[in-house]
Amino acid sequence: MAVPTELRARALQCLLERDPAAKAAAVAAMAAADLAGERTLDADAALATPPGIPGRPERPELVPPLKVGRRSMATVEGRAMLIHALAHIEFNAVNLALDALWRFPGMPERYYTDWLRVAKEEATHFSMLSAHLQTLGYAYGDFPAHDSLWEMVAKTCDDAMARMALVPRTLEARGLDAIPPLRAKLAQAGDLEAANILDIILRDEIGHVEIGNRWYGHLCAQRGLEPRATYAELALRYKAPPLRGPFNIEARRQAGFTEGELDALS
Repeated sequence: MAVPTELRARALQCLLERDPAAKAAAVAAMAAADLAGERTLDADAALATPPGIPGRPERPELVPPLKVGRRSMATVEGRAMLIHALAHIEFNAVNLALDALWRFPGMPERYYTDWLRVAKEEATHFSMLSAHLQTLGYAYGDFPAHDSLWEMVAKTCDDAMARMALVPRTLEARGLDAIPPLRAKLAQAGDLEAANILDIILRDEIGHVEIGNRWYGHLCAQRGLEPRATYAELALRYKAPPLRGPFNIEARRQAGFTEGELDALS
């Protein structure tokens, strides 16, 4: 199959790829081609939605969140279950970045390069976690996983503003809160390699949430909408999960949340 040079078309091709390692490699190649100037920006192209979105392997089995299983840090298997869950989140994050890149036409060029950066970094995160999982004697797909992140991606296919509001600045922002205690558990269990990977993920995720915040603000301003009131309306309309603490206030501040939003969390 010929590899398109148009950025959005190529992102769609990556999104449809089912093999996780091949998807990560395709995203890296797409980012390298962009860096080398070997692409055109098809920002206004009308791309039909093909079947098979998102491309993913037959395993892991997808189950309701409460059936994923407990993750005791006292055993190798328990740590592997946690690493597997994190790898699944990052695999979904690759897909959501690719979907944000191809699905919404007519955005400024920086929107597309921002989401290309997100896709590349999420693919790197997945590859690191997948490789570490193998050192524990397991592989991606060995444990069940849930699909909550992608469910919100699917709900917001009709509106870029809703997507920015409810995926990066809501669901992905929860990662800013969750990563520090998970890192502490892994470090306490002696898995310093996993702890170091989470340091990288937290650093990058701050930037990813900032991208979502920035483009949400852009779209609100473009439509003449007040951001906080609009967010509350979108969260209700799309049935976003309620925000529960504790919150990583400093990371959220770095990611572009306003002081008014941060005050409301407390």
